[in-house]
Amino acid sequence: MERETFSKYSWIDFVFSVIGVFTFLADWGSDVWVATEFYCRGHFFWFGVLIGLMVLSSVVVQMFSWFWLTYDRELPGFSAQTGAETVLFGDRVKLSFLLHVLQLGFLCRHISAIRQGFKVWWRKEEGSEYAVYLTHDLSLLRLIETFCESAPQLTLMIYVMLRTNKARTVQFVSVAASTTSIAWMVVDYHRSLRSFLIHKDKQGWGSSLIYFLWNLLLIAPRVAALALFSSALPGYIAAHFLMLWSVFVVWAWQQRTDFMDSVGGEWLYRATVGLIWYFSWFNVAEGRTRGRSLIYHSFMTTDGVILLVTWWCYRDLVQTETYALALLIALPLSYLLGLLLKTLYYCCFHPKLLRPPAREPGLPDDLPDSEVSFKDFSIQDGAPSSRLANKRMACHATNFYTEQRVLINPHDTN
Repeated sequence: MERETFSKYSWIDFVFSVIGVFTFLADWGSDVWVATEFYCRGHFFWFGVLIGLMVLSSVVVQMFSWFWLTYDRELPGFSAQTGAETVLFGDRVKLSFLLHVLQLGFLCRHISAIRQGFKVWWRKEEGSEYAVYLTHDLSLLRLIETFCESAPQLTLMIYVMLRTNKARTVQFVSVAASTTSIAWMVVDYHRSLRSFLIHKDKQGWGSSLIYFLWNLLLIAPRVAALALFSSALPGYIAAHFLMLWSVFVVWAWQQRTDFMDSVGGEWLYRATVGLIWYFSWFNVAEGRTRGRSLIYHSFMTTDGVILLVTWWCYRDLVQTETYALALLIALPLSYLLGLLLKTLYYCCFHPKLLRPPAREPGLPDDLPDSEVSFKDFSIQDGAPSSRLANKRMACHATNFYTEQRVLINPHDTN
């Protein structure tokens, strides 16, 4: 039976893949430009921090990419359904590993997605499901890259402008590139989540717009508050990050996340989730979503208030005179508006459990109904079928969309 759950590859997916490559290259180019400017002007500390963020982000993304490649190769029927000729690396494991060591794995994934998408969309060849599979992995990798590099880098650039009380062209370019990267990630990630909805027609671009706005209005004040705090007490921001990151990693562990297929990969995921939570909410487990979200936003609101009050008390009165009061008012209001838009999204745009999806023959009738269905993950169930679905994005989709526990676990491999 054909199911609506999985979208076919379209020209919009191809355009998103192409733009994703240009966004990645532009972001990387702006990073190199900024780093060169810092080095040439003798700002070696800022140069070191920026290079450190670039290296950390790249290493983390390459590790996720490599873990996922190894997991996929072990899935029953994966090679048969994707076809060796559709995979950029083919069966050359050593070459794949070398490319990831050289920090080229992420870029090669982009090229592979464009290549596969071109074959499907332009040449009308088979492999639509695998093309979608690749774009889903890229969406998750871009999400990770954004919060490992773009968000911290945006904080650094704002901090530099506040400390020097001036902004050069290269800094504006870096801020624009980081902001664009975050914005693109938000829209792209939401599109990937929506692809797992049965009733996709009920989730138009309006939902993506609201999703983008409330994320922007929550992330921007957070980044600004961190930059302001750093400008007043630069020696304490590292301690602040390590303290909150440690708490978030423990919280992720306490929620018993089960995203990766290995113990080492799972702890990498939890550490990355802790970094993401430092900037924005990201649901990682089913059940009690509202409660966890309320706890998180209450905690982050309190932390944000502490950061702003500390900055207000220790700021340079002369240097900040022109904008201090405006920021003190605008940042909390922006965050509050973001929370209101988030509430609006969940009340008016978030999919509800509207009607049960069509069931496959032989399935029991007492399974819970949901907007997200995972039975088609037969490639993960141990028996190949005609369906190929990305369980990693589906895991996030079920955490984001479902309001009750699904008995069919997308992580099952048996």
